[in-house]
Amino acid sequence: MNKVYPTALVLSILYLIAYVLLANLGILFHFETASEPIGSVSGWCERVSKSIFREPANALSNLAFMVSGLMMLRILTKDRQDSKNTFIGLNRLSVLYAGATIFLGPGSMLMHGTHTEWGGWADNLSMIMYIVFPWLYNIKEMRRWDYKRFLQAYFLIVVVYAIARWFFGGRLGIGLDLFGLSIGLWIISESLYRFWTPRFRWASGFVGFIVAAVFGITPVEIFTDLREYWWIILFWIPAIFSNQPPRINRNYFPWFFLGMGSFLLAFAIWLQGQPNDPSWFTDIMCYPDSLLQPHAFWHLITAFSTWSFFLFFRTEKSQENN
Repeated sequence: MNKVYPTALVLSILYLIAYVLLANLGILFHFETASEPIGSVSGWCERVSKSIFREPANALSNLAFMVSGLMMLRILTKDRQDSKNTFIGLNRLSVLYAGATIFLGPGSMLMHGTHTEWGGWADNLSMIMYIVFPWLYNIKEMRRWDYKRFLQAYFLIVVVYAIARWFFGGRLGIGLDLFGLSIGLWIISESLYRFWTPRFRWASGFVGFIVAAVFGITPVEIFTDLREYWWIILFWIPAIFSNQPPRINRNYFPWFFLGMGSFLLAFAIWLQGQPNDPSWFTDIMCYPDSLLQPHAFWHLITAFSTWSFFLFFRTEKSQENN
């Protein structure tokens, strides 16, 4: 386990070498889509280049995720290894979180770098591998799962998603945006984690409507089209599984709020980083030939969010020690 950091570092370097080599040989672009030809403006503002990175700034900014995850592993390696805090020291869960953070980099880089369908699949898969972790981790504590049960649930979700996304597309053939839903499940489960009571356990699902409203989907819109928004019933997943209060306290200030605040800032930039958007933000920020790309800022800021949440989880302390 102590060799995880150097192993991850070597694999990250090998990935970058392999990307450069295969891109120069043209192999990575064999299934490149024709919807955004070289010289056009991509769906994320940057002009499509004939270089080995079709969107150079949007692709290379993903190195921030790799750096964030590698820093996590380096810190975990230096930690005291007998801590009761899951995020202090190397163990299967702390390594998984750091590994999922690292994979956000190659996943997104393959999409922005190659403009292939399989690159888009890798990008979406990396996002799911990260965002599923925190809400399932909360459920783990409130359901009293051991590491094995958590990992079984985690990889079942990831594998089923990977297969369904490959064959049925982004909404899995059932109109489900698992990434967006998982953001809601994280906030719902975090609220339940912080304020668990038998009554709030079953009321916690309503927090999902607040999260949906923050991201632009109002309750009125939801209830006037329940066939489209059927997935709101999944807001009660944390309630179904979280049958006991957590035994671990967390300090939410400052890292949780910094993580959420930076993510919301990044999301606001993500919404505007599209060339067909008529907003004033796009008018002043979307310059296709500039190295300063809004979507690249999305990558950099959300990489900081992953780091903030890592430090947030490291504040965990057993109530037995209070």
